[in-house]
Amino acid sequence: MNSSEIKTTSHTIAFYNLENLFDINNDAKTYDTDFLPGSSKRWTKKRYDRKLFKLGEVISKIGYDNTQKPPVIVGLAEIENKNVIQDLIQSKDLESFNYGFVHYNSQDERGIDVAMIYDKTRFTVEQSKTYAVFLKDHIGKQDYTRDILLVSGKLHTEKIHVIINHWPSRREGELESLHKRLKASQKVVEIVNEIRTENQNAKIIVMGDFNDNPGNESVKYLSNNAELFNPMETMLSYSRGSVNHNFKWNLFDQILFSNNFFETGYNKLKFDEANIFDEKFLTQYKGKFKGQPFRTYVGNKYKGGYSDHFPVYIQLIWNEI
Repeated sequence: MNSSEIKTTSHTIAFYNLENLFDINNDAKTYDTDFLPGSSKRWTKKRYDRKLFKLGEVISKIGYDNTQKPPVIVGLAEIENKNVIQDLIQSKDLESFNYGFVHYNSQDERGIDVAMIYDKTRFTVEQSKTYAVFLKDHIGKQDYTRDILLVSGKLHTEKIHVIINHWPSRREGELESLHKRLKASQKVVEIVNEIRTENQNAKIIVMGDFNDNPGNESVKYLSNNAELFNPMETMLSYSRGSVNHNFKWNLFDQILFSNNFFETGYNKLKFDEANIFDEKFLTQYKGKFKGQPFRTYVGNKYKGGYSDHFPVYIQLIWNEI
């Protein structure tokens, strides 16, 4: 066969924790008071619009060097509601790319959810649903966290399932809160098994801010029990990660996938590469935090940056005859 008869298309699939993308309106049902014009953070429309512009710029560039187009799918964390997603996909650098989105409100106390945006010209959503993670606090009362989002649909002619996560934080301490992330991990394994009950060879992508590194127990439980490959395992080092805490790099943001993305052939999606999108323009350019993510806030101090996380991404290749 002549190689000129084979059409190769590359697609970027990304995940990005947006660091508190709140609008400026008060929601009586959630604790969003930090992000209001009269709050100690002084969250104003000007600052909101600036953050939307910056985040749109980042998303438009993830994987662009290889594909010459923005990502086909981006999982999002720390978004307040559907209005902020709508504003994001209508921002200057994204408005021409025909993004749609999938979002459900969860019972997270701060009112932050996960969501997915997708290029409607390349990906077709067929089904979506959310799964709650049931947790209890130290007195046995239900402790609410972000729901897990499952979106199933077609990229080219192949069906894929995307599971988007934002697992419980380490605020109480890494070990003290580990049981919560293990609960979330177990729930994702249940979801994967549910998908495979219908189709044993289903193509599955699991992404998120896991608040744990690739080598931690909760993520290893997920990769082992759901039989997923984690391309991020080799990326964490003393000088590189997706989020930095106390001058130590972590790689909490990860994308895992089922092993059938390694299968070769025509008319099927195949894994090509994975990376952290840590371009220089996303980093602090001077001072003691040089090289770390250029964030919007440090405490209540406004910095005017992008996010306290770098995005991560994988790229898939489609060979068509």
